Amino acid sequence: MTKYVLHVESRPASEEAVDAFNRWYDEVHLPEMVALDGFASAVRYAPREPGGPYIAHYEIEGDPQQAVKNVTAAAADGRLRMSDVISMEPAPRMQILKLTTEYPTHPLASRHQLIDGQLVGSDTTFASYNPATGDLLGHAPEATEEQARQAVAAARRAFDTTGWATDPELRRRCLDQLHGALVEHREELRELTIAEAGSPRMLTYAAQLDEPIELVRYYADLLKDHSFVDDMGVVEYQGQRHHRWVEWEAGGVAAAIIPYNYPNQLALAKLAPALAAGCAIVLKGAPDTPLVTLALGELIAEHTDIPAGVVNILSSSAASVGEVLTTHPDVDLVSFTGASPTGRRIMAAASDTVKRVFLELGGKSALVVLDDADFKNAATYAAYMICLHSGQACAITSRMLVPRRHHDAIVEQVARRMERVRVGDPNDPKTYMGPLISERQRDKVDGMVQRAVAAGATLVTGGQRIDPGYFYAPTLLANVGPDSEIAQEEVFGPVLAVIPYDDDDDAVRIANNSVYGLSGAVQSADRERALAVARRIRTGTFSINGGNYFFSDTPFGGYKQSGIGREKGVAGLEEFMERKTFGEVETGDADGGAR
Repeated sequence: MTKYVLHVESRPASEEAVDAFNRWYDEVHLPEMVALDGFASAVRYAPREPGGPYIAHYEIEGDPQQAVKNVTAAAADGRLRMSDVISMEPAPRMQILKLTTEYPTHPLASRHQLIDGQLVGSDTTFASYNPATGDLLGHAPEATEEQARQAVAAARRAFDTTGWATDPELRRRCLDQLHGALVEHREELRELTIAEAGSPRMLTYAAQLDEPIELVRYYADLLKDHSFVDDMGVVEYQGQRHHRWVEWEAGGVAAAIIPYNYPNQLALAKLAPALAAGCAIVLKGAPDTPLVTLALGELIAEHTDIPAGVVNILSSSAASVGEVLTTHPDVDLVSFTGASPTGRRIMAAASDTVKRVFLELGGKSALVVLDDADFKNAATYAAYMICLHSGQACAITSRMLVPRRHHDAIVEQVARRMERVRVGDPNDPKTYMGPLISERQRDKVDGMVQRAVAAGATLVTGGQRIDPGYFYAPTLLANVGPDSEIAQEEVFGPVLAVIPYDDDDDAVRIANNSVYGLSGAVQSADRERALAVARRIRTGTFSINGGNYFFSDTPFGGYKQSGIGREKGVAGLEEFMERKTFGEVETGDADGGAR
């Protein structure tokens, strides 16, 4: 049966009117709406961000256009009080959403969180939308602060009272089970990732899904022969032989918070090493992509022998839930991926209990094109890198530094390639670039582009919204000043800023003129020259002539305000572990700790 939902956005007239607005909406307005002809039910969601609109969904039976006419008529004759003493802002936004099946519309659009081994809901939910269409995709439980505390308590209990932390064979077996479940449900996860994250299908065969699935396999295999003991040897001290060794132990209870852009990669890059290390973990998914993360929790609950409480997965649009996780005294370490301002707040909040904090934050990475490079290859790399997942990646090269005398020629080459990027339906296997995640993000991107042009940058191509959905055209800005906002601030959109430089020293200076240091790239016909430039740029990862550094066994992370610590590889495992150093006097008949 085709189902329709009337999507209504509204706001209280003032901040002081919020409480009265809430009471009026719940006690007066919703019942009046449901009483109208053509309406079956109603649900309201709190704003997804401070100051954002309240959203209500009214399920429509029959003709949706007639149902909207009924709303208008009822408001006119007083049966529906669309304006009361507390009032709403004028003209609430109404939109009819067509649902082709009963919602949640996707088979893995789960409503359940994972807390203490149980799949649970919540008293309220929040909506998830398909960014390619703007249509409702499903609903996720709105975790409460109390549920966050329950999840932490479950993780603490599991870590302290089960053998999880001290049984690497159990951990390896459970990671194998998780890998098998991910492989078995790969295609369902693929469809959900495309629908909720707006990821092009082709990208799910790489970093959006298939590669993170293999990251789980990597950590399972690592446990087969990885030593958690470093033998430091024997030294003579005050007439005795002292044997020293270091044992790696699980770090305890971890809290993990992830953003929306690569939900599978980001979740599994925290879950897999944390579980391999022996930690218990509470993971909060992103409010824009909750369903993908909840689906991972369901697979863990239903297809693995991971003890109850070891993994807890929450969904919430409220910042307060994340605050519980980052400040709770029973949380030993925090792993956060997201925007740098949020990372700074988490770091400050965690300092009260001196938690270990791992941060993977923003970037404003530079592609340095040296004057001996193949400009066509460099242009191709630049254009397709910035359009990857619509520029919604922390490590993409969003600044392109080019020799001043070749600026115009290189810009022309990049523009030609950006105009050929196929933008459209993420489900289409030929689509290279899909939508931005939300209208909110599109507004941010467009605002930064408009300000860049006003500040003197040349808009070469792009700079337009594409409807329906939240698409934004691949955008090229030339003659960008190195100190301008567009050259300094992370856009998280398909916007490339081309900056001219005078010589290699000037290029290095401009590349390092950033609070970030996550990634970088250089293109040159001379490998030694390229390496010399790369080694002078302060950044955690670097591509030489298009080389890829992003693999399961290679550490990933940044310098400066791009973060603290590393993900992936053995380094990623060690982020979730503690070192304990032992010393023992040798008696001649003991093995000591060398085992």
